[in-house]
Amino acid sequence: MSRTLFSFVGYGSATLLVNGRRNDSSALTMKLKSQLRLGLALALAAVVRIAAGQSGVRYVSNSGSARDVVVVAHQDDWQLFMGDVIAERIRAGDSVTFIYLTAGDDGRDSTYWQSRERAALESTRIAAGPTRTGATEPTCSRVNVLGHLIRRCEVSNAASYFLRLPDGKRSGSGFAVHSYQSLRKLRGKTISAISAVDQSATYFGWEDLKSTLTELVERSVAGRAEEIVIHSSDPNIAVNPHDHLDHRLAGLLVADVNKKQNWKTRYYVGYALAMRAANRSTEEARQKTAVFLAYDGEMMRINREWSAYREHPAFYSECMLRTYVRTSKVR
Repeated sequence: MSRTLFSFVGYGSATLLVNGRRNDSSALTMKLKSQLRLGLALALAAVVRIAAGQSGVRYVSNSGSARDVVVVAHQDDWQLFMGDVIAERIRAGDSVTFIYLTAGDDGRDSTYWQSRERAALESTRIAAGPTRTGATEPTCSRVNVLGHLIRRCEVSNAASYFLRLPDGKRSGSGFAVHSYQSLRKLRGKTISAISAVDQSATYFGWEDLKSTLTELVERSVAGRAEEIVIHSSDPNIAVNPHDHLDHRLAGLLVADVNKKQNWKTRYYVGYALAMRAANRSTEEARQKTAVFLAYDGEMMRINREWSAYREHPAFYSECMLRTYVRTSKVR
């Protein structure tokens, strides 16, 4: 998200699925709002991390070799819109790959967007749990993917790829500092190429970006495509209205590639989430809150003014109580 399953979901048509139990949302909202306010202090963030590892909850995976690939626009999108789902998959031992399409730079300098990358990795580390082998500091390098240099980081059983494309702004119009480049314009062919904010790579058209995504997914699943599940933002305006254009373009990129690949895909509601009924259990909401606090706490460690929660506390509190997902039809 730019500054701005599941208990188990069956595969079917593209019908909206509401997962989890319905709660006394009023009481739970008050409880989580209180937790969020306190949690934004670094001391409580540390307590949340410890509690996440001592909860005594056991997670059992669908498959001993499942592959989950999360394709999102910004570094805090999965925590807000699917955080409980992805945290459970990581904790279950599944191999999870994150693909972050934009730098989430908001038209700012490298200090800001590099901090967002570190914050995303901190969320991943917390999702893995402090007792999990290898859930320590990330190891990062640059890899060549079809001629594009992309930063790759590993934390525990999760890999993250940062393409660092320019944030397109909520409207998709882009920012002046990056010559108004955006994913929306690339797909709409009003620009012929888009370059990473650090000039590490240039993608010559939407097809080039589609090929790069396909290659990243194929590397992640090691040729076992039948075991893969893609998680992304819902590009359907009727299901997911008023969303950030970068979110929608992430989902459209997956949908466009999927016309040939036929991946099992789960699409999540974005900004419209806060307008839906609360549908997370207490434990699911706790998981979601923990990974979001990890992100926000790391941003505040660099600059307290970069707290997402402080900008829109009511919105972020509501997101912790909700995760809405639909599955695409598998041909």
